[in-house]
Amino acid sequence: MDSSHKQILEFTSDWPEKFESEKIKLREVFTDPNIEIEHIGSTSVPGLASKDIVDIAVRINTKVDAEQYLERLSNLGYIYDEPASSGERHFFRKGNPTEFHLSIAYRDIGGFWNRQITFRDYLRNNSDYRDLYSDLKKNLLQLDPTGGSEYIGGKTEFIENVLKLAENNKVI
Repeated sequence: MDSSHKQILEFTSDWPEKFESEKIKLREVFTDPNIEIEHIGSTSVPGLASKDIVDIAVRINTKVDAEQYLERLSNLGYIYDEPASSGERHFFRKGNPTEFHLSIAYRDIGGFWNRQITFRDYLRNNSDYRDLYSDLKKNLLQLDPTGGSEYIGGKTEFIENVLKLAENNKVI
């Protein structure tokens, strides 16, 4: 990881453009039109500062289905990161330094997809929380310049609170 990934950058329109360009390539792998491909993470929220890594989520039907995409994703330059994967997602990195994180989520297991989309949409629609999250990330990176577990763990409580707020604000 180079130094640009250890700092928080102000939002740039390059991030959504990089996502759209990469989505076209991913559609060659995920050809079923029912498979969703979404820009997630901080780079998907206009005005939110972020590390310079575009996060992408793909939602397929079942965890078992993910295996069929591994070779084709590898051909696109995605490296499967088994330790970072979980029961809710297959996780990949692309680029050196890393330009993209790709998570394959499943309709049949876990809530990774819903949490990511809910959090993204809440920050897109609530600039106060977007700005608080931006400040939090900058402060955490000063405490943990590696962007490691302290940085990641420090965001958890904020994310959980935003997800609760979003759940409570749903119109029924």
